[in-house]
Amino acid sequence: MRTELCGIEMKNPFIAASGTFGFGREFDELYDISCWGAISVKGLTLHPRAGNPPARIAETASGMLNSIGLQNPGVGAFIRRELPWLADRGIPVIANVAGSSEEEYADAVRKLSDSPVSMIELNISCPNVKRGGIHFGTSPEAAREITARVRACCKRPLMVKLSPNVRDIAEIARAAEDAGADAISLINTITGMAIDTESRRPVLANITGGLSGPAIKPVALRMVWQAASAVKIPVVGMGGIMTGDDAAQFMIAGASAVMIGSANISDPMAGPRIIGEFERRVRELGVSDPRDLVGSLRTDGPPDDGQI
Repeated sequence: MRTELCGIEMKNPFIAASGTFGFGREFDELYDISCWGAISVKGLTLHPRAGNPPARIAETASGMLNSIGLQNPGVGAFIRRELPWLADRGIPVIANVAGSSEEEYADAVRKLSDSPVSMIELNISCPNVKRGGIHFGTSPEAAREITARVRACCKRPLMVKLSPNVRDIAEIARAAEDAGADAISLINTITGMAIDTESRRPVLANITGGLSGPAIKPVALRMVWQAASAVKIPVVGMGGIMTGDDAAQFMIAGASAVMIGSANISDPMAGPRIIGEFERRVRELGVSDPRDLVGSLRTDGPPDDGQI
């Protein structure tokens, strides 16, 4: 199950997705979080953020909407309080970074580059903030510009997190690669909304939010396949992974590793469960090394059983 991502040794290809795992403390009360290959921590900004007003989460059919708004303690507090605790767990830490301007991104990345994080995940795809976030990820030009700006000051491997709310995901993926990204991760949430019929008002105070969970898996699989086909750097896939077989599908589509997000919220034990299911599924498929699954999608004809 051991794998490597941008020079980072991981015990398996599973990463706890940013925004769904906090900084790991609550989950470590339930199980040993060192079972993960890596953890991508709660999205960080240069300064603390209170996030959006409630209501900020709404359950939907086969998923959930969230509009947290990047609530976080800021980069400085993370380095002082959370990172030493995570370092004691002996697990690679990926710092997810967001900002409202290129300068904020760069300043935050400089501080984190001088800390013992293993990788920076550049979040240019958050749909739940008024300024910044998704603005940088919706055009190839903007994605290229912010990636290049951060690459110039980033001393760690740089992974760029892409938005699905774009016209051509392959175009954005290539722009990030051209600007120096070491890897890309996708997809972030899909912009959606929920309405309360009685009041005729939006359920979320922010009106719209990010849709995640099983409902977005087909879209995520398609975009991971398109992005992996367009770039030479590693792709980390996510979006509606709830089982070990789901994870295998993302790797077949081209993902070198996968992130588990909303599953952690619906099932706090999802991490060790999915990792175990994946290991058993790989054996059932007769694969000795999970990396052999990566990019093995067959598109040269109908399914083996002849059913269409």
